[in-house]
Amino acid sequence: DYMRLKEKITGDLKTAMLARDAFTTNVLRGLKAAILDEEVSLNKRDEGLSDTEIEKILAREVKKRNEAAKLLDEARAEIEIKEAVVIQKYLPEMASEEDIRAAVKTKMSELNADIKQMGAVIGAVKSKFGTSADGAVIAKIVKEELNK
Repeated sequence: DYMRLKEKITGDLKTAMLARDAFTTNVLRGLKAAILDEEVSLNKRDEGLSDTEIEKILAREVKKRNEAAKLLDEARAEIEIKEAVVIQKYLPEMASEEDIRAAVKTKMSELNADIKQMGAVIGAVKSKFGTSADGAVIAKIVKEELNK
């Protein structure tokens, strides 16, 4: 199960290089560097990271680009967004707000949650969705539901 995602990125990088697709080549090189950095910092250079660990890195890279896009002028923001789109292809399909809201409601009724359990609800829903749901979106929905 290990290394599948990393191998896919490596394969796609070779394809992009052969196709002289400079944009994709640069994005994937950056991803490989981010993965390598994490492997080194976690002392997992030899065995490598699991797909789940790599997905967390990819989600972080997408989030970085989306946040940068909000701060930049239109032309540079467009590049950040295009990069995020390339990276997003390696992540599981993002959960819809309806799916997240349904999970939040279920968890709230399980816990009979009030505002004090907000963190517990967010944590539970986050672990259910993994990288397929943005923590900020989960938190926003939990706040909305708790304030009803």
